[in-house]
Amino acid sequence: MSFGDRVSEGERLLDRRVGLEQEFFLVENTGRPSERADEFLQSCREATGSGGPACFAPEFVFGLVEVNTPPVYTLYDLEREYAQNLRLALRTARSLGLRLYPLGTYPLPLRPAVRDELDYRVQVNTVGPERFVDAGRCAGTHLHLELEAGTVDEGAGISATASPAAREEILNIYNLATALDPALVALTRSCPYFEGRKTGLAVRTVHYRGSAIFGWEGVYTDLPQVGALLPYANDMEHLIKQQFDRYKAWLDAMDRAGVERRLFAEAGGDLLRPAWNPVRLNRLGTLELRGMDSNYPEVILTAAAMILGAADRIRRDGLEVVPDDGVGAFEVAGDVLRVPGFDRLTGGLLYTAVTGGAGDETVAAYLDSILEFAGVEDERLAALLRHRRATGTYPTTEAGFLEHYDEYLSDDEGLSLVLEACDELDAQVSRLGRSQRQREEPADVS
Repeated sequence: MSFGDRVSEGERLLDRRVGLEQEFFLVENTGRPSERADEFLQSCREATGSGGPACFAPEFVFGLVEVNTPPVYTLYDLEREYAQNLRLALRTARSLGLRLYPLGTYPLPLRPAVRDELDYRVQVNTVGPERFVDAGRCAGTHLHLELEAGTVDEGAGISATASPAAREEILNIYNLATALDPALVALTRSCPYFEGRKTGLAVRTVHYRGSAIFGWEGVYTDLPQVGALLPYANDMEHLIKQQFDRYKAWLDAMDRAGVERRLFAEAGGDLLRPAWNPVRLNRLGTLELRGMDSNYPEVILTAAAMILGAADRIRRDGLEVVPDDGVGAFEVAGDVLRVPGFDRLTGGLLYTAVTGGAGDETVAAYLDSILEFAGVEDERLAALLRHRRATGTYPTTEAGFLEHYDEYLSDDEGLSLVLEACDELDAQVSRLGRSQRQREEPADVS
């Protein structure tokens, strides 16, 4: 994905692009894990020709691949590019006797094979091999929100030449993304199983993000500055300081683990590199939201519609995002959007999103307020609200599996779940294609 090509200053005054990255487990036709990522990616490149590789990328283990979109300006274009690349990925996988499994964790025991590249070796050895292996057992979805050109500086966090308007925009969008995190965790909970067992928690969030406070053993439990949700930014200086504090925390962790700092630099490390937080500044010039599970296309596009609706309103109405310990939901007053203070956001809403999910009324009410703020012009968001009104709760992929599977999975049950999810991915991508063709065909005026 490249956000490098820009339109003219006048054209991009309030126009910002968006891009999507989704990780998938690669499995054999039996549902068993596959390590044939390089073969799959090479076939994708051959199918797309020049320019194709950017949309199909490797991950740090051989059992995960990433499907990306190029930067686009509208949700409709995002859906089109996303579906097009998924169709190609699915065709390629079928030609090799493979499937794409689209959920946030593989439900059965999994020992992923790690690539032997310097960047990955630095991460593994700094975090610890036994802890870091969980990163290869989790798959996420990342949405990139473009910022004004020249705002992000990989050596300083925020460029010294960024305009006052750009600085105001990034501060408000960063704080909005932080406030959205519990809602995205709850809405995109996908596979309820990890290593064959149901935990009752948001599995990927627990095992990837971790939390020493809540007793969640994950990749970044001992390094919250590089993997946890960071506090709201009080001002631009605070946002910049977060970047340097995280960088120092990573270098200190390398020192403790006996990993030479020069290796980080040789692997391309810079100020923004050691950032695996749910919300981060990206060297691409974007704000990246990383807290979503990998999931079915309809869920991903619904979440994207909610995020983009909220971000567009912030920009369009010139709203200032203000954390407030006295509110428990999104509240607009004049030109201010008040969101829950950080302690309430994490200790209350995020904790409940992980433990209770969208079925908890506190989390559901929080989602209500976000959807009201974002608007319901998008049909997916309107359908989400209709489901909430009809049933009293929000639907999740996870809830569907819990209706049919018990607390522990046998090997056969786990493989059945995997193939069920693969089939549903195929079906949803096919439906997206039909829907797009219908919208693009000229109306019959005879």
